[in-house]
Amino acid sequence: MIDGLSDIWVYLARDPLFGLTLTIVAYLAADRVYRWLGLHPLANPVLWSVIVLAGVLWATDIPYARYFEGAQFIHVLLGPATVALAVPLYRALGTLRRSWRGIAVALPAAVVVASLGAVGLAMLFGAEDVTVASVAPKAVTTPIAMGISERIGGLPSLTAVLVILTGILGAVLGPPLLTLLKVRDPRARGIALGAAAHGIGTARAFNESPETGAHASLAMGLAGVMTAVLLPLVW
Repeated sequence: MIDGLSDIWVYLARDPLFGLTLTIVAYLAADRVYRWLGLHPLANPVLWSVIVLAGVLWATDIPYARYFEGAQFIHVLLGPATVALAVPLYRALGTLRRSWRGIAVALPAAVVVASLGAVGLAMLFGAEDVTVASVAPKAVTTPIAMGISERIGGLPSLTAVLVILTGILGAVLGPPLLTLLKVRDPRARGIALGAAAHGIGTARAFNESPETGAHASLAMGLAGVMTAVLLPLVW
């Protein structure tokens, strides 16, 4: 019986669609737990999906390259999913127009602090030039960050990992930190989450309210554009 199950597992692990199926199942299960716990930040489904997938790949000795043969179908959808955030953004256009002064001040500050802070810490700990370049765009969404990293001499793969970790930490720690600091305005919360934690933070913002999510979408998009234009020039 055990040998039979082992043979089935080996067969499934060789199928490129295995990675896709495993990713979807892990996320759906994590999302179910996340909602059952009342959207608690520490139960963020992206965080626990990554932990579960990493554990399965490690325990079964499946190479990441083989897993990604199937999971890349989800990776391809990352760009369209980012663009699709324009829909809720358009619906909240009236609210965004009334907030433009605050946004015009907050976003450039967020971009500068995120980039300079990351570069400063990397240099302080003696990181190599390629690592510093990989860290610099870590606060913008993955497709943009990887393009910036490649252009300024970083490693896009390392940048992708740092972007995901930044998003997870921002989505987990951001909302309780903002609440602790008594930031109640949904517009301010959305701008903070979108600018600091890009896509994952924006998804968390939509769990709070459509207005928070719309401002997070705007912050994520504009922060990405500003970083893509300014960082290579400064570098």
